[in-house]
Amino acid sequence: MGASTNAATARDEAPLLRLRSISKHFGAVQALYRVDLDLPAAQVTGLCGDNGAGKSVLTKTIAGIHQPDEGEMFWEGKRVHIRSPNDSAHLGIETVYQDLALADNLDIVQNMFLGRERLSRAMLDEDSMERAAGETLAGLHVTTVRSIRQPVSTLSGGQRQAVAVAKAVMWNSKLVMLDEPTAALGVAQTRMVLDLIRRLKDHGLGVMVISHNLNDVFEVADRIAILHLGRMVAQDAISAFDRQSVVDFMTTGESGREVSTASSGEAEA
Repeated sequence: MGASTNAATARDEAPLLRLRSISKHFGAVQALYRVDLDLPAAQVTGLCGDNGAGKSVLTKTIAGIHQPDEGEMFWEGKRVHIRSPNDSAHLGIETVYQDLALADNLDIVQNMFLGRERLSRAMLDEDSMERAAGETLAGLHVTTVRSIRQPVSTLSGGQRQAVAVAKAVMWNSKLVMLDEPTAALGVAQTRMVLDLIRRLKDHGLGVMVISHNLNDVFEVADRIAILHLGRMVAQDAISAFDRQSVVDFMTTGESGREVSTASSGEAEA
């Protein structure tokens, strides 16, 4: 019993995704330089950085849109090569970009199954898709939509974000990356999205939230990782930071405040 408990503990402690010394160039521009990042399961990691810090490039590298020039990626402890968005999705990594990539002229079910429609005897299996979409939304406590058959164009910003997240998590995903999920949302809609992020964590998923809103980050994140000019300058538990130290790291790459950044300089696995 003790051995199995120790094994389970070891699995829990190993990050779901581990990046080591990831670098990416675009011509003469170095977008990422030897970036280390750990994304554990059942935790929310806030990825912070000023404009041009490399957040989007890092996210798209994990998503398979960009391939790193150098470095290694480890998924559930095994080295992997993510060469395309299909590779990323096959591992269980889903990305919800700021534009959400939803089709306004389609309803919720059609959006959630867009490109992955279920067929039965060469016909769309509408009943099966409706059931799966409804179960996924219910499992995430998304209860504010009037009907799963209403057009996405009729949804509020918070509801649209919820549908995009539900679409991401219904494909056996293990890691969900959310790009500015509360941008342009009102107070009530922001609260709904932050609650949704907590439920993803409660379901055991790893979550990475890319956000400029430090209030949101400090409310939902367990960990913070901070990029400055393509370098990972700090990475630690949320308790190691306050808002001013995060701003310091984002704007100057360092902070004179009493903040532990031991994990940002850990040795390569």
